[in-house]
Amino acid sequence: MSQSAQNIYLVFISLFITSLVVSNLIFQKFFHLPLLGFNFELSVGILFYPITFLVTDVVSEIFGKKKANQMVITGIFASIFCLLIISIANYLPATNWSPVNNKIFKLVFGNTILAVGASMLAYLCAQLIDIRIYHFWKKITKGKHLWLRNNGSTIFSQLVDTFLIIFLLCSGGAIEWAKFDTLFVQGFSFKILIAIIDTPIIYACVLILRKKFDLKMGETLE
Repeated sequence: MSQSAQNIYLVFISLFITSLVVSNLIFQKFFHLPLLGFNFELSVGILFYPITFLVTDVVSEIFGKKKANQMVITGIFASIFCLLIISIANYLPATNWSPVNNKIFKLVFGNTILAVGASMLAYLCAQLIDIRIYHFWKKITKGKHLWLRNNGSTIFSQLVDTFLIIFLLCSGGAIEWAKFDTLFVQGFSFKILIAIIDTPIIYACVLILRKKFDLKMGETLE
């Protein structure tokens, strides 16, 4: 892989890891989003988490399955390191004059360990499913119909991801069980909507990168 391709791949990894880690850190804030006649009740983290699936599909299409899997594993290590940092920060006692005292820090980041743990399990399952389904459909369609493998893989993997993460957060006590149905249905519906909206973005990215690296349809840099 050329230096130019390597640099672009590193940019995608940066976008992927930032979206993954930050989404876990901010998940405890929920808001209402009126959209297309519906009033979605969502975590602010869900706004940016779909970026991980968009990036995964672009990397799969241009750089190949191996690089996509490599990026997913890198995200796992980044999440574990994030978990370690927060755990140490939470353990250390605040000074009397600290702008953020122990109570506030625990209130904001207290469920982060549970969130990151749940997210890592859900994310690992969903992303690996996404990559496998994506390449399965790519092989079946002989590199054609990008919209089909993009949306097909993302919708199924997001179903798994949404169910697992909300189930684990409810099981761990971070979210009330009474909220499970609402958060699952609305979260999954929102992710499907985003998957459809981001299809033109994926087409644009793939078209630009194919032209840049002189790739034929179905061909990767792998």
